[in-house]
Amino acid sequence: MVRFFKRIRFLFKFHKSIPFLKDFFITREVSIVKKVLFVFLIMGYIIFPFDIIPDFLLFFGILDDATVAILLLQQMFKAAPDALKEKHKLLE
Repeated sequence: MVRFFKRIRFLFKFHKSIPFLKDFFITREVSIVKKVLFVFLIMGYIIFPFDIIPDFLLFFGILDDATVAILLLQQMFKAAPDALKEKHKLLE
């Protein structure tokens, strides 16, 4: 249950993740393999949005997409070097 609330709080801080995303893909501290992996995951979900809950169920369909976005951002944050985590402090 605590994880759920952390993810909801993270969703409200999404606007703060944009500079993190830019720095994640620009920095040389993150390996090219990780960068390519996350680009493929993000692009794959945009191109092939296999939804667990269809979008025509308004709130729940959007919540499904937001959950996938949050999970991807959290995994990117975990894969980021410590200097980048300290700079952005998104998940605190």
